[in-house]
Amino acid sequence: MGFEVSGDLLALLMLAAFVAGFVDSIAGGGGLITVPALLLAGAPPVTALATNKVQGLFGAGMAAWSYARGGHVDLARQTGPALVAFAAAIAGALLASRLPTDVIRLGLPVLLIGIALFFAFKPGLDDIDRAQRLSPGLFMVTLVPLIGFYDGLVGPGAGAFYMLGFVALAGFGVLRATAHTKLLNFASNVGGMLAFALVATPWWLTGLAMGAAQMAGAWVGARLAMRVGARLIKPLLVVAATALALRLLWDML
Repeated sequence: MGFEVSGDLLALLMLAAFVAGFVDSIAGGGGLITVPALLLAGAPPVTALATNKVQGLFGAGMAAWSYARGGHVDLARQTGPALVAFAAAIAGALLASRLPTDVIRLGLPVLLIGIALFFAFKPGLDDIDRAQRLSPGLFMVTLVPLIGFYDGLVGPGAGAFYMLGFVALAGFGVLRATAHTKLLNFASNVGGMLAFALVATPWWLTGLAMGAAQMAGAWVGARLAMRVGARLIKPLLVVAATALALRLLWDML
């Protein structure tokens, strides 16, 4: 069994996956790079979304492991929220063909631009933790399933939404928020992938090859983020959220 694409296309997809893994490990928004790349390679839209889940889970997993190894997150304490995100993403992916996702996409650019403005102009956003507005338990049963469901249903921007929640509601500093986002992204990617595998046919071999490149990019990105912190994460998050909003507006127009 060979790859679903030619060798030159596979090389380009792996390069896109490496860049996406780097960006996603720092600020989220890697799907902004990989989904269009898969579509340009000839994947039908549903196949592109399913394959994106396959390759994306490797980058998120590597980023989560890297941040945990650096002491910025305790993965064991995130098991509960990760399971909630996993289950919610399955529900979202299975309902993707039955819910009005176009209506949701209409509001996404506004939300993403709002997130970009928040991180660009909110004073005092750095790597120091702030006052907690939501308890961990309440955060887990409200925001986590909501974003996990969205990640399975639509997907783009989920990492930015998690980041906003951790900073604005959980009171985390920017680097700690980034670290805690990754395991939840990984869990919702796994849930979405399993659900999509039931209703679509991912490019498994291509997705696995892209996953290897995602891991490499995520490893580089996470190490850089841990060295530089908010000074790197904030501007990259603003750029990623704005670019994703503009991309969605372009698709609608």
